[in-house]
Amino acid sequence: MAIIEVSGLRKVYGGRTVVDDVSFTVAEGEIFGILGPNGAGKTTTVECIEGLRVPDGGTVRVGGLDPVGDHDRVTQILGSQLQESELQPKLTVREALELYAACYPRPADWRALAGRLGLAEHLSARFGRLSGGQKQRLFIALALIGSPRVVVLDELTTALDPRARRDTWQLIEEVRAAGVTVLLVTHFMEEAQRLCDRIAVIDRGRVAALDTPAGLIGRSAQSVVVSFTPSAPLDPAELAALPGLGSVAPAGGRGGGEAEGRLEIRGTDATVDAVISLLARHRITAHRLRVGDATLDDAFLDLTELTAPTPQEA
Repeated sequence: MAIIEVSGLRKVYGGRTVVDDVSFTVAEGEIFGILGPNGAGKTTTVECIEGLRVPDGGTVRVGGLDPVGDHDRVTQILGSQLQESELQPKLTVREALELYAACYPRPADWRALAGRLGLAEHLSARFGRLSGGQKQRLFIALALIGSPRVVVLDELTTALDPRARRDTWQLIEEVRAAGVTVLLVTHFMEEAQRLCDRIAVIDRGRVAALDTPAGLIGRSAQSVVVSFTPSAPLDPAELAALPGLGSVAPAGGRGGGEAEGRLEIRGTDATVDAVISLLARHRITAHRLRVGDATLDDAFLDLTELTAPTPQEA
């Protein structure tokens, strides 16, 4: 059953259409990701879902409710962590958690949330003195404190260090396991690939693709990556003629040894077969041969046209 339904969503700012006929559904209990370049319309889309902006066309429903017309009821089932948020500088972490908990009939245990997000030792700290990462963890706690059925997380792990980011990923997986639907907007491809059941890629206000992470990667023109250090130089013209070739480039390495002259070839299964045949034909040995799938980064670049950020992030 779909808990979020977006159909033909359209939003215009100053005569410029920033969201144009966006449609998708999110199943209950799903982690649904939204990816896209800066200015693509991601944040405007989720703000319409949250009821923070009024659509200029189309419909949005959360649990069957209109986020604008039924805003008070929607806030009882939807929690959100916005891309940019602020609290009063002198408000302490404890006061913020207690204040938000008081707004809901069945709030989560804010003490347990604080402990899970590494805030237990900072309950007496004032918001204005928190680090960027501590503020981000507090906003995640505030998004979850109402025991929502749906939580919207916009740039979830911005400002978090790698360890805190992975701890937060585990928390989100636990939240989903408890039956909460998660709508995740992110620029971190590793985050999207690990967490999301499905992803909508939005580019220039439209849905460019909607699929599972594996499905998006499989649709990439460069779905396979092969890297190796050849025992002798290969003819660039022969490499350029490989079937299904996406790119040929020096592979990243840490100076010296086999890293020098190492190649990274992106393409399809047919490309890999042709590379192996090419090496055998010239009796060239491929040292430290590695073959693997492309990443979500590769699929994202294939599916979107990167454009310069607009003055107002959409």
